[in-house]
Amino acid sequence: MNSSAVATAFRMLFDAMADGALLADLHGRILLSNPALRSLLGYTDAELAGMTVETLVPAPQRAGHARHRLAYAHHPAPRAMGNGRQLTVLCRDGRELPVDIGLSPLRVDGRDCTLVTLHDATLRWHAETTLQTSEERLRLAKRAAGLGVYDYDLCTGIIHCDEHIRRLWGIGLQEPVTHELLQEGIHPPDRASRQAAWEIALDPAGNGHYATEYRIIGRSDCVMRWVSVIGQMFFEQGRPRRLVGVVRDITEQKAAEQKIQQQRREMESLLKHQVAAQVASAIAHALNQPLVAISAYSESALRLLQDEGGHHPDLLHALRGGVEQSQRAGRALHELLAFLQGGQVESAPIALNACVIEAIAALRYDGYGDFQPVLELQEDLPAVQGSRLQVQKVLDNLLRNGIEAMRDANLPAGAMHIRVRTAVDAGMAHVSVEDSGPGIGAAMARHIFEPFYTTKNGGIGLGLAISRSLIEALGGRLWLETEAEGGGIFHFTLPLAP
Repeated sequence: MNSSAVATAFRMLFDAMADGALLADLHGRILLSNPALRSLLGYTDAELAGMTVETLVPAPQRAGHARHRLAYAHHPAPRAMGNGRQLTVLCRDGRELPVDIGLSPLRVDGRDCTLVTLHDATLRWHAETTLQTSEERLRLAKRAAGLGVYDYDLCTGIIHCDEHIRRLWGIGLQEPVTHELLQEGIHPPDRASRQAAWEIALDPAGNGHYATEYRIIGRSDCVMRWVSVIGQMFFEQGRPRRLVGVVRDITEQKAAEQKIQQQRREMESLLKHQVAAQVASAIAHALNQPLVAISAYSESALRLLQDEGGHHPDLLHALRGGVEQSQRAGRALHELLAFLQGGQVESAPIALNACVIEAIAALRYDGYGDFQPVLELQEDLPAVQGSRLQVQKVLDNLLRNGIEAMRDANLPAGAMHIRVRTAVDAGMAHVSVEDSGPGIGAAMARHIFEPFYTTKNGGIGLGLAISRSLIEALGGRLWLETEAEGGGIFHFTLPLAP
């Protein structure tokens, strides 16, 4: 084939290329351009002919491009431009078009030239940008939720863990992660429960769900943490092949749960003590008057017999014994009551708003989650002088009563509102607890703070009596707003801390 035929064949192939292409000399002048390039950039053949390739480069990159072009002229070889960088080319209308660029040295008509191919990378760039955005959102979501991601290939034994999991276990970034290594980090008492959850996930007859909580001890810092592990096992032909899931550090959550449980135990102990005190007080009041009467009658009869000369020694002995025993019983009752009601109340400055928030959290933990708390807490509320445990017990009782009143009225969960307000009034902190139930009638309101008065099935009627005694012991006052329209409103006050 002669040179003319070769040139014709080259031009036909050059013009038929699907990607844009241009032929430039070593000085960067454009000698040829194909139709795909002209369509891509919006130039005509005459406009491109003789133009330097730097004209197609965005202005900030032109100087650098010229240096790279000269370096390429000294060592020409087929290669792609960019080395992973995003490249753009200027269109005739000023738009910057993302492109993939390839370079190939050619000798045409005795001259050294460079064949430049340009592929429109708009779709690829868009896909990469979308993927990067998605990955960044995933990273942000993982960070916000405190999640670590793992992928365990059971066939090869290879486990891929992200940095969060490695940090929890104290595993180096380049250190291989194995099932045995993760097992070693589990607190020994928790390994049996974790193994039980693992065997359930491995069972092909199940759904492959893996869920467990256990403690781990970091290798690097020896700190014990609680983690929640959730995963999904995938099976092939009835055999477990791959487990993918997430790990979450729940140490703070466990600490909060333990704190609530401790508060609940303390309040239950306080409640038992207060119930005993209220019962003893009621019994003392009930028995005190008969005992006083027995003692008085016995003393009167004793004096009459003595005035008559005391001719009945056995009767005198019995009457003296009756006086002594009735007075002894009265002293025993008063001593028991003094013991149950005695003791110094541990009083200290406490944050009342924090007590309200903790009481609501404890209720939700106990399953009272079907109500909507509406909090109107005064900002910068001064500390009050009192007992955190006793104040929380009062709040717990008032909130529970409100929720149960709304439940008994068959209100839907969305309509069950409890409003808690805090304020400072006349040198005292003032708390109001209002429910959206049916309200409290006048007859009930007259007796509501009396011991053993209750309208609940199975109730003993001491909750409000105990609450009032606790508040009064702290120097405050608890009362019911009897003129409230709809719902019940209880108020109590506490002295501000010095």
